[in-house]
Amino acid sequence: MKSITFSNGDQMPMIGLGTWKSKPGEVYQAVLWAIESGYRHIDCAAIYNNEKEVGQALQKAFSDNLVKREEMFITSKLWNSNHRLDDVVPAIKSTLKDLRLDYLDLYLIHWPISFKHGVGFAQTREEFFTYQDIPLSQTWAGMEICKEKGLARHIGVSNFNISKLEEITKSGKHAPEMNQVELHPFLPQDKLVEFCKSNGIHLTAYSPLGSGDRAAAIKKADEPNLLGHPLIQELAKKHNATAGQILIAYSLARGIVVIPKSVNQERIAQNLQAYGIELDGTDMEKLANIGTKYRFVDGSFFTGAISPYKLSDLWEKE
Repeated sequence: MKSITFSNGDQMPMIGLGTWKSKPGEVYQAVLWAIESGYRHIDCAAIYNNEKEVGQALQKAFSDNLVKREEMFITSKLWNSNHRLDDVVPAIKSTLKDLRLDYLDLYLIHWPISFKHGVGFAQTREEFFTYQDIPLSQTWAGMEICKEKGLARHIGVSNFNISKLEEITKSGKHAPEMNQVELHPFLPQDKLVEFCKSNGIHLTAYSPLGSGDRAAAIKKADEPNLLGHPLIQELAKKHNATAGQILIAYSLARGIVVIPKSVNQERIAQNLQAYGIELDGTDMEKLANIGTKYRFVDGSFFTGAISPYKLSDLWEKE
């Protein structure tokens, strides 16, 4: 099992089970299937509204001696409505209660976007905070407290661009240890990857397969098909693999953690088998020149007329 190593020696398996979009009623079994298949890394978030069920599955796995707690790497994320300093620790404690854990291996700021406390998704201007109301440095200070209290062994961010990473690194006592962002051949994020690697920040790739099962409201009618792209199909045939395995192997070859989501037992097992696929230099060169550029999760649901935020607050210019 390939892993990345943090500065304190802790290891994070490079393939994890993503749980975004996994419905209650499905995610419990998916987590158990994953652990039985050999996964030791589960990626969660409070806003996914399924952490209680994930916690039930983890407790079942521990009590049945399928795995020990210390063998698992569990990530969760701070939602936008808990960015005030006083709200960060209560938020992680709520997540820990739902997951039935004493600590997280990794806790991330989910987005560099702030809502008023108690808001799920802001629907009016009044439900947003601005960077003047809550600077990112304040939220990061709360994350540092989580680490200092032992509630999270490692802390980081998600959907942060270079300027935002620099901002919290300058303000904080601890630099972010992880940045979780959308990454795949259509969105290689070379500039951001280079910055993170040169500054000791690990990366996790979400939506590595193109997130074709996300809600219709955040999809576009003309978006490209990553899994069905001719080059992905060609490489799958070359390596006697599935298209999904090729896309997972792409991130592994770049030294990036990857969290494919599935609730299908066969695909869960298949995804983990991508550890055995070695893409060569020619494969990676072809993927680097795939031609299509596309961001599936574009963040536009956080911007617009009612929002104080712009897409430039989120993304690098590619």
